[in-house]
Amino acid sequence: MVDQDAQSPVGFEPPTLSVLRWDEPPEGPAVVLLDQTRLPSEEVELVCADVPALVRAIRSLAVRGAPLLGIAGGYGVALAAARGDDVAQAAELLERARPTAVNLGYGARRVARAHGAAVLKGAGPEAASAAALAEARALHREDAEASGRMAQYGLELLAELLPGGAHRLLTHCNTGALVSGGEGTAFAVALGAHREGALRRLWVDETRPLLQGARLTAYEAARHGMPYSLLTDNAAGSLFAAGEVDAVLIGADRIAADGSVANKVGSYPLAVLAKYHHVPFVVVAPTTTIDLETADGTSIVVEQRSAREVTEITSARIVPAGDDGFRPATAPWGAQAYNPAFDITPPELVTAIVTEEGIISPVTGVGLAELCARSSQVTIS
Repeated sequence: MVDQDAQSPVGFEPPTLSVLRWDEPPEGPAVVLLDQTRLPSEEVELVCADVPALVRAIRSLAVRGAPLLGIAGGYGVALAAARGDDVAQAAELLERARPTAVNLGYGARRVARAHGAAVLKGAGPEAASAAALAEARALHREDAEASGRMAQYGLELLAELLPGGAHRLLTHCNTGALVSGGEGTAFAVALGAHREGALRRLWVDETRPLLQGARLTAYEAARHGMPYSLLTDNAAGSLFAAGEVDAVLIGADRIAADGSVANKVGSYPLAVLAKYHHVPFVVVAPTTTIDLETADGTSIVVEQRSAREVTEITSARIVPAGDDGFRPATAPWGAQAYNPAFDITPPELVTAIVTEEGIISPVTGVGLAELCARSSQVTIS
């Protein structure tokens, strides 16, 4: 359990989180995940020995976050190849596990293509499996490298937008090492500011109903000794009104060709608040999150999740499920709930999109296409 009141010694950095790894125990290969549904109370690994187990982990949010889902999708296909399962079917199952996060399908398809190319060249099952695993590892490495470059570009942008340092940054959901092969997307920028002595306060939205901000972002901020405060999502407006927010930093699960951004539900209201209060609203995401085949925000499929996430207490940190699998109710029995996992922020509300290939500002479809043309990671089928 992390002591959230503790401050790390100057210059101290905690050990790198092992969020997702490939393992080959005697009983066979597996994808091993840090079970994010158990954080912050417990750091427990979840072993996925086949693709259906990995799909269940993805749907339950044991593993989550757009870039990490891409990595999980890649390793999942490699796992199917190593087991001798149907690789094409595995890629399809993984891609369908969560429809909004474009990285998931990208990672699965990329590794499936590497496997198929090896087969076409005459590789046997073992060699084709090795090719799939090598591609998954390459994807993992590239995402870690992209994280570092995004952090640097983001810091340069903050220095331009907010000269003088002492930044008060607001973030939503979780965008750190728990979603990435590296140190994250938006959180990595805030962490970089902290290391430079330029972070005055990180405001962390709870991110209801599953509390990814409270359970995960606060957990990561505490590990790094960052100055942070947790707030309920509906308290953000009062922070803006009080002049306590200098910039908003969020990640993305899909960016459409026109620059519309799908991110954890609650992001769009922050963008509206930021626009009204003349506060920069910055999206930090790798180019693997850009989907040029999705024309605009209205074309993005938004995942609808179970009403029980809203009508029952769902955080394991608060209370475990009873023997019957149900948790205490927060609404009358049978209450219907509207529970989209994401919302869409139109490009005119986004100050800048920061990627590992550079910064887009103002955010336009033309600018996005030009940036993607320079990248080898454009998400295409």
